[in-house]
Amino acid sequence: MATASLSAARFVLVVLSLLAGCGGGNEATAPEPQIESLRVLGTASIPTGTMFEGVEFGGISGLDRAQDGSYWAISDDRGGELGTPRFYNLGIDYDMNGSVSVQIRRQVSMLREDGTPFPANARTVDPEAIRVAPNGDLYWSSEGNWSADPDRRFPPFLRQMTVDGAFVREFTVPDEYHYVDNATTGARSNKVFEALAVTPDGTVYIANEDALIQDGPLTTLQAGSVVRVTAMDPVTGRPKGQYAYALPPIPVDAPPGAPFGPDNGLSDLLAVGDRQFIALERAFASGVGNTIRLVLTGIDDRTSNVSDIHGLAGATYVPMSRRVLLEMPLVHEGIRLDNIEGITWGNTLPNGHRTLVLVADNNFTAEIQATQFIVLEVVMS
Repeated sequence: MATASLSAARFVLVVLSLLAGCGGGNEATAPEPQIESLRVLGTASIPTGTMFEGVEFGGISGLDRAQDGSYWAISDDRGGELGTPRFYNLGIDYDMNGSVSVQIRRQVSMLREDGTPFPANARTVDPEAIRVAPNGDLYWSSEGNWSADPDRRFPPFLRQMTVDGAFVREFTVPDEYHYVDNATTGARSNKVFEALAVTPDGTVYIANEDALIQDGPLTTLQAGSVVRVTAMDPVTGRPKGQYAYALPPIPVDAPPGAPFGPDNGLSDLLAVGDRQFIALERAFASGVGNTIRLVLTGIDDRTSNVSDIHGLAGATYVPMSRRVLLEMPLVHEGIRLDNIEGITWGNTLPNGHRTLVLVADNNFTAEIQATQFIVLEVVMS
């Protein structure tokens, strides 16, 4: 069992009062609870290079709390790099005093339809998100792998598996998410299914990280972009609605001579209600670092269903609502942010408050990154 522990000073973040529900009927009802504040309870990190059962731990791009209180975490190791594509069961413990500890309990390989693991010596998947299904199974998404060679091109997908990694089924995702030519239409390489959510009514939502080619340019320092959030029917496995989520411009620039430019994207979605979510936006500038933004976003009666709009660039539609919950700059109250890519609800504290747990993908980079966990207390009015 591998363990990491680090206490952090508790502090109160900017208070933002936001409704926890979307819309409602005409009947008189009690006001919905509001998020009054978020405060950091603590952080913990597992160093890059940590080995578990002979395999390097890292690349954690998605996290979700299971019914038994443990956490499922997915690694974005594609195969052909550090090992067989895999996921983990973790124990994450914390208290009101800011002590956070993380234990790696189990490592499991995702299996293909024929019951074999994805190859360790070739890129066939790019695992990015994981959520617990109502029956205890796991949903997981892959960005696939773009290649100009059709024989080496693997489409993005959304699948269901057991906690032992066995294939259950694959959802039918809209065609616009598939790779075509990486130039004129379809998905952009490495910019597809980062975000995954399961709402209380069982609906599964997936979203691309940054704009599809037909939906306009990627985010820049001067302009934002738009991504598609698709509602998937958990019974039929088919889409039943699609909505536009607006991404803002990139907040930080990379210095001259940086190996690549800055970017911004939707890294994850966490359900708050049947049609409301916390969106995790992660921006990065080479040589500068990461900034994180948590956004309350939702679908209401005004939100356009964009399923029938081939290209959102220049189209008329009403996007999902958007209110910023929390801005976390490069170094936030003494915590230097890493590559945060996953968010989940955590334990309920003794005072009755809910918590959020964030996790960073370390990119298997030992010199400057680690698998960082940040625990936030959610104070409701």
